[in-house]
Amino acid sequence: MKIITLNCNGIRSSLSKGLLDFICQENPDIICFQETKAPVTEIDREEFRNLGYEVHTCIADKPGYSGTAVLTKLKPKSVTIGLGAGIYSSEGRSVFLEYPEFFLWNLYFPSGTSGEERQKIKYQFLDSFYELAKPYTKKKKPLIVCGDVNIAHTEFDIHNAKGNQKSSGFLPEERAWVSKFLDLGFLDCFRVVQPEVKDEYSWWTYRFQARKNNKGWRIDYFFISKSSGYKIESVTIAKEPVLSDHAPVVMKIQFT
Repeated sequence: MKIITLNCNGIRSSLSKGLLDFICQENPDIICFQETKAPVTEIDREEFRNLGYEVHTCIADKPGYSGTAVLTKLKPKSVTIGLGAGIYSSEGRSVFLEYPEFFLWNLYFPSGTSGEERQKIKYQFLDSFYELAKPYTKKKKPLIVCGDVNIAHTEFDIHNAKGNQKSSGFLPEERAWVSKFLDLGFLDCFRVVQPEVKDEYSWWTYRFQARKNNKGWRIDYFFISKSSGYKIESVTIAKEPVLSDHAPVVMKIQFT
């Protein structure tokens, strides 16, 4: 099975940059989007349905802001839009699906870069998500969490660790939260297959030719609860085509 996660920073923008061709080329079973920034009519498109995808969307109350969506060729047993309280729904941050072999939770975690108030909201979201995810570590089938987490976990996951010690997204408290979440019973799927790789990033600022010089951050993840019911075959970051300031993360996983 192939699953892709991508912060598209505006799905209409990504479509103009070749998103549809990328989907046709990769042919994923499931693709998860964050920051769709569009109404349902611009996401639940005929082009996607013609490729065999069922579309599930979570739209923010504020037009043109945030938003998540899941395109799937696999019919889910159930779909929950906006699982969680507050901004999970009002800011369009959550699509949760159950399949026979696994649960899948597509999330767009808040950023704290715009100021202290949003950083506070980010910490509240992290605490809330932790509690919501905890029961799934006891389930027989695994929970896959994917999306833009807006945190680079280790010094391997950021181009300038020393210079970003006080930057939202690499704060000690945020990094400690990721460690705590993994200790709860989750794996960072990229690190399962590429434990020592450096300089592999999924986001670059549009400024300073950061992408050209590979001065980026790895903030887009697949996490999975520990279980014997699967094998992670590969997790890669697709640098081309350039669809957004983020790159798609592609996971191949086999369920046993």
